[in-house]
Amino acid sequence: MRALLIAGAVSMLVSLLGTPLFIRLLVRKQYGQFIRQDGPTSHHTKRGTPTMGGVVIIGATLIGWTVGLLVTGTAPTASGLLALFLMVGLGLVGFLDDYIKISRQRSLGLSPWAKIFGQGLVGITFAVLALQFPNERHRTPASTQISFIRDTSLDLAFLGAGIGLLLFVIWANFLIAAWSNAVNLTDGLDGLATGASLIVFGAYVLVGVWQNNQTCQAVATAGPRCYETRDPMALAMVAIAITGALFGFLWWNTSPAKIFMGDTGSLALGGALAALSILSRTEILAAIIGGLFVLIVLSDVIQIGWFKATRRRVFKMAPLHHHFELSGWGEVTIVVRFWIIAGLFVAAGIGVFYGEWVTGW
Repeated sequence: MRALLIAGAVSMLVSLLGTPLFIRLLVRKQYGQFIRQDGPTSHHTKRGTPTMGGVVIIGATLIGWTVGLLVTGTAPTASGLLALFLMVGLGLVGFLDDYIKISRQRSLGLSPWAKIFGQGLVGITFAVLALQFPNERHRTPASTQISFIRDTSLDLAFLGAGIGLLLFVIWANFLIAAWSNAVNLTDGLDGLATGASLIVFGAYVLVGVWQNNQTCQAVATAGPRCYETRDPMALAMVAIAITGALFGFLWWNTSPAKIFMGDTGSLALGGALAALSILSRTEILAAIIGGLFVLIVLSDVIQIGWFKATRRRVFKMAPLHHHFELSGWGEVTIVVRFWIIAGLFVAAGIGVFYGEWVTGW
């Protein structure tokens, strides 16, 4: 538990104190945000605001996690390293996307195919490695079984190990693409994605600690409802390091934002959320915990699908937060209310998680 507190505190301090230094660097190099012309007109005043703040989030997370391990003498685990690999890998893809936008002063960064290739390369590597590194109880970081709160009986390897690996890679990359794009879509207002992500990753700290306290790895004390997660405390370490980094970054990202996280941050956070859901065996539960992200993606899907079918729009603009902007809601009002919604989804998800353990569903 001491490692968790140290990791969270260090990452928060690094992010809080490091972000203004990074802002000065970006301002000096004139790396400002390019604002799309078809967005809300109120956003045009944000043109030139420094972006790529995800670099600070990733850096603070890595520093906090590393210091937490070193101070407590804790060895890194396969699960923790895999979660950070996916976060950093997708963050690099986002960084390239942001850099192209800034250097060429346009709203389009990497081409769609280049972005898909980059995300796919990182995602496939993660998925393959996640089924390696068995521990002494022959548990690998991930499983070919679809999970809700724990692994279900639906096993992707029902036709054999080779087919199972292929299906798992497809399933894992679907989750990675879904979560990374969901956080990316949510990152449209000052502090919205940062605050919502903070609440969600905070929930995964609780999930990891609880799973560690009820782990099947502790053979002598394992109960009938124990969890098969390979390294639950390591995942809690990653989650709290990210949470701390987001706390510090939110100080500078809240309205009026002094810096944006950019695709560097949103893709990295989406990747980290996907990794935590896969490695903690809570793939479906994550859709409840991260319900706000799901809601925003659905608004975009509904808008596009309905417009193609009827040439009419359901919302004034998608994603959903822009609809309320055009309806006259203030930016801060939207952000705070969406944080409340995010908190309600997290409370529901944690309630389902705990309820399953208590009742033995």
